[in-house]
Amino acid sequence: MRPIKVIALLCLMVFSPLAGQSQAEVNFGLSIDNDGIKGFYLAIGEHYRVPEQQIVVVREKKIPDQEMPVVFFLARKANVGPEVIIKLRLGGKSWMDITTYYGHNAELFYVPVTADPGPPYGKAYGHFKKQKREKWGSISLSDSEIIDLVNLKFISDYYQCPADDVIKMRQNGKNFIDINSQVKQNKKQKQQQAKKQASKSAGKKKGKGKKN
Repeated sequence: MRPIKVIALLCLMVFSPLAGQSQAEVNFGLSIDNDGIKGFYLAIGEHYRVPEQQIVVVREKKIPDQEMPVVFFLARKANVGPEVIIKLRLGGKSWMDITTYYGHNAELFYVPVTADPGPPYGKAYGHFKKQKREKWGSISLSDSEIIDLVNLKFISDYYQCPADDVIKMRQNGKNFIDINSQVKQNKKQKQQQAKKQASKSAGKKKGKGKKN
């Protein structure tokens, strides 16, 4: 065997495990969780167009699972990296503080709904209902209200499902990780039903064609 080939083979043997280890480190943060949390994080990554590695980094900063969408939502709106938002948050700033710091107000979180929502959304929507739209800038939302509204927007937009459906699930006591799993499953079932219906319709058309 030529010396060059021997060197190349040795390099491959040495560095291949390191490359695999590096990839494992990126995936490790998500693979240790159950499918619900992993699916929630993957949906966040796809919706906000951030790589999996960045999701893992944010998670390691001890940001609660259901506040992850808030980090990436505000980072996008403020046109800054998520690490900037995290630094402000871990420094003691409320989500409303961070919002106003970047020149936004409560209107940023408003999600149109058809029904009159009750708890936990009733209070937040009560703020918007009591004030004229031009005065929404004076509204101050709590951390929990912002978390609920951002997750509502994230899940309804990502899966293209009615916001009212997400609100009903939340009212039934489901957290957003469970809601994400449920909405994902519902969408998959609808797609499967649509394919079956399309297949049946195509079969009927072929049958009619043969008779003619």
